[in-house]
Amino acid sequence: MSRLWIAALAATLVVGSSGAAFAEAPAAKAKTEQTAGKQKSAKKRKGKAAADTTAKKAAPAKGSIEATIKAGARRTDGLFTVFEQEGKYYFLIPTSLMERDMLVVNRISKAAADMRQGFFGYAGDPIGENMIRFRQSPDKKRLFIESISTRELPRDTTGDMYQAVLRSNLQPIVASFEVKGTNRAKDSLLVDVTDFIGGDVELTGFDNYFKSSMNIGGFQKDKSYVVGVKAFPENIEMKSTRSYLITPRVNIPGFKPSPMPATYEINSSLILLPEVPMQARYFDPRVGFFTDNYIDYDKNPQGVKNIRMITRWRLEPKPEDMEAYKRGELVEPAKPIVYYIDPATPKKWVPYLIAGVNDWQAAFEKAGFKNAIVGKVAPTPEEDSTWSLEDARYSAIVYMPSNVANAMGPHVSDPRTGEILESHIHWYHNVMNLLHHWYMIQAAPSDTGARKMVFDDALMGDLIRFVSSHEVGHTLGLRHNFGSSALTPVDSLRSASYLEKHGHTASIMDYARFNYVAQPEDGIRRELLYPRIGDYDNWAIEWGYRRFPELTTPEAEADTLNRWIIARLAANPRLWFGTETNPNDPREQNEDLGDNQMRANELGIKNLKFVLAGIPEWTRTPNEGYGDLKELYREVMGQFMRYNGHVAKWVGGIYETPKTVEQAGPVYAYVEKAKQKEAMAFLDRNLFTTPTWLIDEDIFSKTGLNAPEVISQLQTYGISNLISNRVLGNLLKAEAAQGREAYTITDLFGDLNRSIWRELSTGAAPDLYRRGLQTLYVNRILSLLPKPGTRMLNTGAIDSRVAYELRTLQNRLQRATSSDTAVKAHYQYLAKKIGDVLDPK
Repeated sequence: MSRLWIAALAATLVVGSSGAAFAEAPAAKAKTEQTAGKQKSAKKRKGKAAADTTAKKAAPAKGSIEATIKAGARRTDGLFTVFEQEGKYYFLIPTSLMERDMLVVNRISKAAADMRQGFFGYAGDPIGENMIRFRQSPDKKRLFIESISTRELPRDTTGDMYQAVLRSNLQPIVASFEVKGTNRAKDSLLVDVTDFIGGDVELTGFDNYFKSSMNIGGFQKDKSYVVGVKAFPENIEMKSTRSYLITPRVNIPGFKPSPMPATYEINSSLILLPEVPMQARYFDPRVGFFTDNYIDYDKNPQGVKNIRMITRWRLEPKPEDMEAYKRGELVEPAKPIVYYIDPATPKKWVPYLIAGVNDWQAAFEKAGFKNAIVGKVAPTPEEDSTWSLEDARYSAIVYMPSNVANAMGPHVSDPRTGEILESHIHWYHNVMNLLHHWYMIQAAPSDTGARKMVFDDALMGDLIRFVSSHEVGHTLGLRHNFGSSALTPVDSLRSASYLEKHGHTASIMDYARFNYVAQPEDGIRRELLYPRIGDYDNWAIEWGYRRFPELTTPEAEADTLNRWIIARLAANPRLWFGTETNPNDPREQNEDLGDNQMRANELGIKNLKFVLAGIPEWTRTPNEGYGDLKELYREVMGQFMRYNGHVAKWVGGIYETPKTVEQAGPVYAYVEKAKQKEAMAFLDRNLFTTPTWLIDEDIFSKTGLNAPEVISQLQTYGISNLISNRVLGNLLKAEAAQGREAYTITDLFGDLNRSIWRELSTGAAPDLYRRGLQTLYVNRILSLLPKPGTRMLNTGAIDSRVAYELRTLQNRLQRATSSDTAVKAHYQYLAKKIGDVLDPK
């Protein structure tokens, strides 16, 4: 029974009509029977009147909680009180929480069957996030929810622009509730939130972006309901089942699919943000962290400044340990980072996932914290009946039974400061298939245990541990460091002593999967083929999480952090960060290894030939067909395509090395001409010269693959990476800046002609594969020119150079002779195709 209801009932039983309790006087017993009878009658009448009055007094006052919440309502207490009554849900919200910043985070807790699209649509997926505030209406009759945009929200309330910015940033009211009542102290408001939780409300469900991308529409109110609400000290967890009609996306011309029913269970977490925000730390492009951003009108007295704050957990020493921390002693944080393993996870993989979390403990010691991060098995209901995977107080690695071959490490952060509040790492079951194929293709030459379709649990467990560490790194705030692997000398990738000390990449946040450069004769042990937390990762955690108690603002930290970066990079170049978003810097690539991809990938191709020879036997499974063989052959193709893509990025490349004004040297520099010539020579040897080693008719006869399509696919990818508006534009810039020292558009087309069109110079007849390559080249060059009647796509210098190359090639094709009918038809066809574009009728 409600404590409020008990209090009201007790007051009714104690207080009579006159406001006090009376007892009969002893002298009344001496009265006559007649008198006693009269008195009894009178007392009966009086008692009835008193009872009527008492009943009136007991009726709940209008505007009180008791007027709405009846005896028997279910009550839970937490951030605020939740009542459940006759299928309706009510919040009793203290007025002390008015204007407090809160975060609403929505996730799918149970996903609709057959409605997934790519990586999205699984249990645990985030579907919306909003910062909100509660506010009373001026007449006190309604409770509003404001959706708070932090894009221009001033952090400094004392700044000159504070009031001006507020006037231009009135926050929208996105929900309104009638106040059903208040408590006796008038310091809490009762509102009905049933439709807010269970209706088609964006604030507690799919945001419009996800609705649009999933084609979600047609909310089915009669098939939707509130599952339940749980109150915790810092958060409220709301769960609802919502049904929709979803129109599938199909690519069949003229076919309009019918809407299909879909039901989701959605969990919405309402989280109270810290009343005293964490001190932010400003982003620096020389250390890779995710960010929360806002515009500041006070930082630049003559303009505006975009402020980027790194996302990180609030690791702070306990007050009693602060002096020890200042002295450089290791201390435990006041609140460590804890990741729970989803109870649905297969038990044999749990220790490896936990190890992937705990591997980061040594990195946090660089920042002065011991036992700062820990992985734990989730408690059973018997151990802790209040623990819930959906509770926003807990971070977890969530196991998803999915055919998606991936894992993801998102996190939720306070948009005011970048403080990470919690994370649910997505661990898709089929990531093991991805790990198996990666490791077989890249490491089987060195590890005999990789030469089979089902790895031993110990090997697969180690691979799971590596991916777990990578994804945990993301949830600590770290971005991909694609430049890390470019710092390792190629020869060192074959040295066990070097790998023992440094690993094959300086960062587990790189996409440098396994050491594919090491050769079988190098004798590299299995554990030296894996990525591991390295020098850069330790440095990034130290830079992001080291506390400077004497520096009490982000601005005060700036000089210290800048000098720190400059000194560390000078002492150890392996701490360099290379972003994952730069299309021009060849050092910043995924899936690559070594400081020279041309040399590294030659060794990689040598290993691929070893793998190709082995997969017919390695994939052989009794009572099975050749599906695995086909899949692994395609993996070999994909790895070879990556090698060529790595090399192609050197052509037209531009190095980018972020610096502050205190550091010498350029930020941007063009890739050396010799490096670009080396890349073109690699492509000539390995791609444009038909890679016949990939043509295995025995494999093709069992898988349905065929040589012309395989070679065409590989060469199409290579040419597309090499010949593009971006590459030609970069070559033009380099020529303007460096003159004869630059690798130019003329150099590029000259090398391509010598490689792809060598038969026009020698008079030899190009075979089927070479003719296919030449056709791909012409189609790619033609695609760079604007269509007739459309505006110019490139600068005139690029378009004119492309047109000149095509005209020159057309003349060579028209003059070419051959006794081979197929070759003659090929040359005539290409010459006409070029003419149709250059000389349209």
